[in-house]
Amino acid sequence: MKNFKALILLILVTSITTSCFEDNDDTQTPIQSINNFVWKGMNSWYKWQPNVPDLSDSKTDNSTQYESFLNKFSNPKDLFNSLRYQIGVTDRFSWFVEDYIELQQQFQGITKSFGMRFTPVEINSSGDVILYIKHVALDSPANDANIKRGDIINAIDGTTLNTNNYNDLANKLFGETVTLSFVSENNGTLSFIDDKTITASVISENPIFLKKVFNDINGKKVGYLVYNGFRSSYNDELNDTFLFFKNENINELIIDLRLNGGGSVSTAAYLASMIYSSAGTDIFTDLKFNSKHSEQEDGSYNFGNTLNVFDSNSTKVGEQTINRLNNINRLYVLTSNNTASASELIINGLRPYLNAVKVVGTTTFGKNVGSITLYDSPNTDYTERTSANKTHTKAMQPIVFKTFNKDGESDYTQGFTPDIEIEEHQFWNNILPFGDENEVVLKGALDDIRGVTTKTSSTKKSKQSKQLKIKEFKNMFDKEMYIDN
Repeated sequence: MKNFKALILLILVTSITTSCFEDNDDTQTPIQSINNFVWKGMNSWYKWQPNVPDLSDSKTDNSTQYESFLNKFSNPKDLFNSLRYQIGVTDRFSWFVEDYIELQQQFQGITKSFGMRFTPVEINSSGDVILYIKHVALDSPANDANIKRGDIINAIDGTTLNTNNYNDLANKLFGETVTLSFVSENNGTLSFIDDKTITASVISENPIFLKKVFNDINGKKVGYLVYNGFRSSYNDELNDTFLFFKNENINELIIDLRLNGGGSVSTAAYLASMIYSSAGTDIFTDLKFNSKHSEQEDGSYNFGNTLNVFDSNSTKVGEQTINRLNNINRLYVLTSNNTASASELIINGLRPYLNAVKVVGTTTFGKNVGSITLYDSPNTDYTERTSANKTHTKAMQPIVFKTFNKDGESDYTQGFTPDIEIEEHQFWNNILPFGDENEVVLKGALDDIRGVTTKTSSTKKSKQSKQLKIKEFKNMFDKEMYIDN
């Protein structure tokens, strides 16, 4: 595991002398200056710039009118949101960044949190709701409190969960301190076990949660990887994992992306290169930008033989030869509605090459577009962090490209539907650890390799249960697909 620094805190300077309109005029206010950066950055890079009237190039023809337009917005975030394209509903993937230093840390798995993920489930017709723990990060407050995958919560800070309050109560799981009430289930009855109070702390989460080999699945050796984020600072650890699989001489591969919301496009290309050696250096994915950047930026990420190694500050520190598997002709991908962006890129990018990419679980999120971070650095067309205006830490993460595979396919905005559908939430009262051969979604893939139809115990399956949607709170970065600056 890498040696990370804690989150860096940067004091926002309140006196800004940078220009709003000429980038050298020191008469403008801080808000005007940042608003100017927001408009110009979006005008240059936004994928849907031609479709947004207020981003028209002619907007700056009259400087007085342009200044008046920007002055309507007292908060740069409001200006940014007003410039997002409405495609039936407002572009839901572009977002404004208050602190790009914190953002870069988040992209590398460094966050202040309890270190656990959960799913809300309505368990009966009375409207009772539980949260089951689907993942606990190592070296996290939740792990220190001995909270485990499969644990069941029915109350938060002393209030029992139901269909009317679960969203507001779940918001507390993104706070500083929370008390959770844990229960067990027997024949539909919940029995109290104990309360646990945990306090959030800064954690550095390695996305490579588990690697394992099943030695005899119908005579085959099956590699299994739980991979929770395409984080470039862990490229070398990912490469080491595939050296392990290569040395084990696996015949089949299962990648568990149920918790993986995406990340770096280049890391996705590296993973694809590790999986399928016969692709050589052919196209893994094509990226298409707006017309202002099509000549410079449009292009492909190809399969390759080497990868870049980065530290937690996204600084390149070396290169490695990619450990490519030699005998994988099909891939099993375990999915959920949290499987998004760069994870979906793996499915879409490998399908033209492998005999099969089998999706096991539930329909993926459906995100075929990606972003770059734009900083207040006009001399570099807003792309260089090192030359950004040092008087503030605001940035933008707008959608700037759409992805296509080798065959020009990109139509998965509704997500990839599973070849083998298994709804994990229906087994909320019997969630097994990752890597357990009887864990319900993993078992679906293993059974398919065995050549048998997946069978699950009816006594463990809750037919009345219903997975509930939960509002996205602070983790916009959790489903991001981006190009490393």
